[in-house]
Amino acid sequence: MTTRWCACAVLLCALGLGLSSPVASQRQTSRVLRLRFVDHTRRIRMPDGRRVPRAIETTVRVPASGGPYPLIVFAHGFALTPRTYTALLRAWTRAGYVVAAPWFPLERADAPGGPNEADLANEPRDVSFVISRLLALSERPGGALGDKIDASRIAVAGHSDGGITALAAAFDHRFRDRRVHAAIVMSGAALGGMGRFPRRGPPLLALQGTADPINSPATTASYFRLARRPKFLVWLLGASHLPPYATQEPQLGLVERASTAFLDHYLRGRPLRDFEQAARRRGLTRLVAAP
Repeated sequence: MTTRWCACAVLLCALGLGLSSPVASQRQTSRVLRLRFVDHTRRIRMPDGRRVPRAIETTVRVPASGGPYPLIVFAHGFALTPRTYTALLRAWTRAGYVVAAPWFPLERADAPGGPNEADLANEPRDVSFVISRLLALSERPGGALGDKIDASRIAVAGHSDGGITALAAAFDHRFRDRRVHAAIVMSGAALGGMGRFPRRGPPLLALQGTADPINSPATTASYFRLARRPKFLVWLLGASHLPPYATQEPQLGLVERASTAFLDHYLRGRPLRDFEQAARRRGLTRLVAAP
């Protein structure tokens, strides 16, 4: 990893994690933490054949003051890292959310021996593990995350393979985390063998480019059709796979506003019409709404 770790990292053995000192982010509106969570109950095989505990480095953006805030856990795509989505993650933090982005140990761009997509099935449990560790830190008064996270308002989000991970963590009976109260899936799909959506699952926001050459629009339409209400699908007209969630304007700004308004409604009780207005842009989107 090219990001430098603070030399004064403190090892918290009881939680199996390392914690670096916070640094100020753009405009001083948030702090950025780099955490290292180690799941000693699961192991991964390194390229040299060694089996080591599953370590999940996580970037956490925290609003600079106040709280507690809702939590978003974001899952990156294959052969990428959370850095790819910096603009989107910052936007959510500016809107008043704690945003945690795990670096999946074997699918990240800089994974030892190169990214391995076969590890995807392990990532929904990574998301739940990260949620548990973050909540434990939030319960420690005076710590970097002390009283910053509202455990009753948690969302998962993800792009591409990360979208598959987010969908599984929210809805798949094999991995479902009932602490999740909203899910955002960007150009994602259902994990093989998922089965039926739960009768009372969290609200779903799906986003999909109509010109996506990697994740077929038909794939999103398929899982969305099977999902239960409340559910919403924003078709990004003419958009491709990664750019509308990372760099492409005006699509990225639209995604930021629509996803924030969706979360604001379901996690903060704000009007649903704010989301619908943000998600409807002539010539850019088509909204399918089933509240």
